[in-house]
Amino acid sequence: MLNEAETRAEHIDPALREAGWGVVDGSRVRREHICPGRIEGFGRRAKPEIADYVLMYRNHKLAVIEAKAWDKHYTEGLAQAKAYSTKLAARFAYSTNGQRIYGVDMSTGLEGDVVRYPTPLELWNRTFAEVNIWRDRFALVPFEDKGGSHPSRYYQDIAVDRV
Repeated sequence: MLNEAETRAEHIDPALREAGWGVVDGSRVRREHICPGRIEGFGRRAKPEIADYVLMYRNHKLAVIEAKAWDKHYTEGLAQAKAYSTKLAARFAYSTNGQRIYGVDMSTGLEGDVVRYPTPLELWNRTFAEVNIWRDRFALVPFEDKGGSHPSRYYQDIAVDRV
C-alpha cells in the first residue's frame, strides 16, 4: 500500500498538474503552514496546522486539499480540509486518497464526489462570479514577503484581500 507521501507524489500531484495547477500562469500549489501550534508552555508547542495543498490563483487562496494514504477512506481528511479552508477563507475544500475526490463549496454548502480537480480558471470563476475590475487588477500584484523570509500569516492575507 502507498503511504500519504507516495499517494501525493504518484497520484495527486499529477492530477493537479493535469488540471493546470502550477502549470497555468498565475497558479500555484503550496503547502501552507497555517499555524505553528498553540504555545503550551515550558518552551513547547502543540502540533502545527499544515494544509497538504493550498490552490492559489492570481494571488488568492481558492481551495484546500487534504490528502490521505491510498488505503484510507477518501473522506477521512474532510473535517481537516473544512477547518483549514475556513481559517484561510478559501471557498473550496477537498479530501482525497488519490483514488477518489470529495469536494465542498464552503459558501453554498454543496458537497459530494468530484470527478476531477477544477482548473485554476474554473475555480476562480466559481469563487468570483461577479466581474470586479479592481479585484482583477489587484490580483496581479503579489503580497510583499521580502523574498519569502517574512511570509504573512493567514489572517493578514485575509485582511489584505478584504480591503
